[in-house]
Amino acid sequence: MEAVMIRYGEIFLKSETVKRRFISIMTENIRLALEAKGLSHRIETPRGRILIFGDEPRRIAAAVAGTFGVVSASVCTMTSSDIDTIAAVAVEHAGRHLRPGMSFAVRARRSGVEGFNSQELAAAVGSAILDRVPEATVDLSTPDYEVFVEAREFGGLVYDERLKGPGGLPYGTQGEVVALLSEGIDSPVASWLMMRRGCRVVHVHMHGGRFGGTDGEETVLRHHARLSAWVPGHPLDLLVVDMEPFFEVIIALKEPRYRCILCKRFMLRVAGILAEERGAYALVNGDNLGQVASQTLANMAVIAPAASVTVLRPLIGFDKEEIVERARAIGTFEARAGSTGCTVAPRYPSTAAPAATIVDIEEKIGAKDLAVRAAGTVRVYRAKNGEIA
Repeated sequence: MEAVMIRYGEIFLKSETVKRRFISIMTENIRLALEAKGLSHRIETPRGRILIFGDEPRRIAAAVAGTFGVVSASVCTMTSSDIDTIAAVAVEHAGRHLRPGMSFAVRARRSGVEGFNSQELAAAVGSAILDRVPEATVDLSTPDYEVFVEAREFGGLVYDERLKGPGGLPYGTQGEVVALLSEGIDSPVASWLMMRRGCRVVHVHMHGGRFGGTDGEETVLRHHARLSAWVPGHPLDLLVVDMEPFFEVIIALKEPRYRCILCKRFMLRVAGILAEERGAYALVNGDNLGQVASQTLANMAVIAPAASVTVLRPLIGFDKEEIVERARAIGTFEARAGSTGCTVAPRYPSTAAPAATIVDIEEKIGAKDLAVRAAGTVRVYRAKNGEIA
């Protein structure tokens, strides 16, 4: 019989009560992912593993390998837990891949089974494989081929492939955050990283209207839809806020160099209102230290107090190339995003805006009232399974 085995990582470090809750949430997320693909299945959760049974194990493995909390997934052959049967099945696996002159290694584990230990299991399997392919050699450091065997109280497992998962924590274990989502590269990656740490996410996009690019909202919707594919079965909401009235006010100011600081504070102020309405714990943005003028340490210190809830910056210490690589990996990178620029940004933005000056300007333009009005302009888009509903 074949089954898909799921491995999880740091969940092991939790207390038994928390571990059970996390595994329960992760198995529910796996169920939703498989239902989204139309794959019939049955899930069992023996200690330390999640096993999935179904008619299409390879499709099941591919579907669940993208689930947050999953370290890796393997299609396994299930056997009895006796050493001879496990060795015989391992020889069958090795026979399909191992050729004379190649090196191999056996990775063995034993839990809840008496009569032999892990080293004895590995030795027995390795000896059986050498009997089948005597010209092969053992290399435990950098083998050409690896076969994994496990003897557990519920039976034996043999496999030789691992599909890498995203790791992290199961989606939905850490409460809700509001993530600012833009047309750029950074903010979708920041949102994905918080999803990976178990946060439910609501996206907020500050739409520039005639002051933004003509392709801005369409690009954001693509980001939003793509990110929803990482949490199949879960609806993902995007709240679009009208920024035009605010931009009309700040372009009339005599000091254009402060526009970006005022804009970032305004965005956090509006997002904070929406977060409080929803009971979300924090805001998330794509700030990356020193990347642009508004992301200098001095300016971030001025911007942050405008938020009414905690601001999380998961990209703060990343290099730009690291962010681009992650965006490519998760599917949100676009080499040509179209017309997405902001016409309000000044040519020479301040890199260290005085806090008192910014607060004084906000009082003069009535920034708090503008933020309340902006929060009332929300349009909602819902995505699910990679598509806008």
